[in-house]
Amino acid sequence: MAKDAIDTRHYDVIVAPHITEKATLLSEHNAVVFKVTNKATKPEIKAAVEALFGVKVVGVNTLTQKGKTKRWKGKPYKRTDVKKAVVTLAAGQSIDITSGI
Repeated sequence: MAKDAIDTRHYDVIVAPHITEKATLLSEHNAVVFKVTNKATKPEIKAAVEALFGVKVVGVNTLTQKGKTKRWKGKPYKRTDVKKAVVTLAAGQSIDITSGI
């Protein structure tokens, strides 16, 4: 039962893969980009990726993309901030993010 609790927590840490041109170029260097929860720490992200995808993680770099200020019907609003994690994998390992978990 403790394993189920750990698995659900890992699913809460990683929100979605982040697929862009820059993220695709990073995949050539054994790196994958994920959107993660704003309160996720680097050790939590590493543990979640290793548990969910069964790969060895070498490093995790995080960044917070601040939400843009936009206008709708003349009234300003702010998009939410998004935290991203660039996960570097061990040599010879890869994650196919198009297949899902």
